[in-house]
Amino acid sequence: MKLCKTYLVRVCLFLLAALPAYAQRGNIGIDVGETRDTFAGFPTNTSAVVDINGEFAVFQYKPKTDRPAVVGGGELRFPSDTSSNHAKEYAVYGGVHWHFGNLMVGVDGQVRKIYLPVALENNQFFARDKMELLELPLTLRYKFGPDKKAFIEAKGAPEFSPRWRSSGAALVLPNPNFDHGYFVQGSVGYVFGNWYVKGTYENRYFKFIANPSNPSNLYNWRTNYITGGVGFAF
Repeated sequence: MKLCKTYLVRVCLFLLAALPAYAQRGNIGIDVGETRDTFAGFPTNTSAVVDINGEFAVFQYKPKTDRPAVVGGGELRFPSDTSSNHAKEYAVYGGVHWHFGNLMVGVDGQVRKIYLPVALENNQFFARDKMELLELPLTLRYKFGPDKKAFIEAKGAPEFSPRWRSSGAALVLPNPNFDHGYFVQGSVGYVFGNWYVKGTYENRYFKFIANPSNPSNLYNWRTNYITGGVGFAF
């Protein structure tokens, strides 16, 4: 919990420092729900999850010149159980968003750090190393309905070979060889003045080559994540 508060303070300070100098508009939201995670062939485990996310426009979209928006943002994701079944995550990103009427098309560059849970093999606990990812998600967001207050959003990207960071534990698994991975995410929401409500579903999958560096496929991981939440736009 102390670590969660530390990262939340860092994100808030970052947003407060950046907004007065550059940003013209932004939002911050809190989502709650559940994550269902499956590692290797073990049973699927479910945990409550809290997601804190925010985005700001460094440069807003200019309709007269069709200048795209330049944005930045971040995300903190905290499952209630991180002992051996679920991973906490932190991400920051920046990107360019184009507007075509009610449709927004965005391309972001995103760095995500994932603290993987420990693995149980032959009645022995082994630590998985931390995983760092470079992601290039494509985002499509469409506004519709009266006054264009409703929106639907789709986001996704293939995953690239992770960079591994030591967990600092005495017993660790070797770093596996990446095969393939992806994530896809869908959201629907509605805006009420400066407030909005949103529901999100995400599916993510990582597969690593079955060899001595990935014993019993302990690094193979599938996540189904569903949340609902509120946010404030400023």
